[in-house]
Amino acid sequence: MNYTHPYPIGTPGTPWGDQEKHAWRDQVTFKRSYQDGVLAKLKPLDKRFERVQYGALSYDKNRYPLFALKTRHWDSRKPTVLVTGGVHGYETSGVHGAIQFIAEQAEKYSQWFNLLVAPCVSPWGYETINRWNPNAVDPNRSFYANSPAEESAALMNLVESLQSDILAHIDLHETTDTDELEFRPALAARDGVDYIKGTVPDGFYLVGDADNPQPDFQKAVIDAVRPVTHIAPPDKTGKIIGEPITQEGVINYPTKQLGLCSGLTNCVYGTTTEVYPDSPKVTEQECNDAQVAAVTGALDYILQAEGF
Repeated sequence: MNYTHPYPIGTPGTPWGDQEKHAWRDQVTFKRSYQDGVLAKLKPLDKRFERVQYGALSYDKNRYPLFALKTRHWDSRKPTVLVTGGVHGYETSGVHGAIQFIAEQAEKYSQWFNLLVAPCVSPWGYETINRWNPNAVDPNRSFYANSPAEESAALMNLVESLQSDILAHIDLHETTDTDELEFRPALAARDGVDYIKGTVPDGFYLVGDADNPQPDFQKAVIDAVRPVTHIAPPDKTGKIIGEPITQEGVINYPTKQLGLCSGLTNCVYGTTTEVYPDSPKVTEQECNDAQVAAVTGALDYILQAEGF
């Protein structure tokens, strides 16, 4: 086991209390603007899509309104597809890839699907480039009843309000070098456990649902992304982030059990994308393009599989 030095906040072996959480929050800084980086890009889309405010975060309701975009002419006879980004606000291409999909591709697919896109689920995390919310809670482990994360609860309420079955859910994420440099050490400190160093996969991969893996669907998404960015190889043990691969570039998690965003519905087709933005082989735009390719690859597969 490769144990590393303690995180600078807290006492090794002791879970954080309120004092440690306050100390952690006090050292967080704001690095970019949700208003400029997200909301300003959604506003021009109002003429083409229905913009829905589904809440506002209590940390600052004026600063953090929560918006999703719906395709117009919502039709109960069409299947519904959910696309989410920015559940971890620091994962930039998840946010901007979702917005790019709306702007460039959503109208094309609206002839077959109702589309609901929530591009930035965690705006405080977006501004501070953080995995957690201000309460040191991970929204992507909080999609369950009586959620401790406002971000997760608001999105669950929005999906429930549709009163519609979700056929597919594509949740857009990144795996970054800071996962091992900051976020996993912070998690270990918060929970009072030893941090065991892991590795960051060099490339794109998917996380499917262990209880509903849909391997052909996952393969179609990988194949759609392959021309845009490289697919992550497994490590020497045949794993990606500690999980055995089920096929090239795919691992599975029990999404509902872990409270993951991708497990919030009972969709037939679900996946979580993981773009690697820190590779010297990719640009910021290519990361966004990879997210769009993942969504369109998923939808193209569904169109064929469901006989549209």
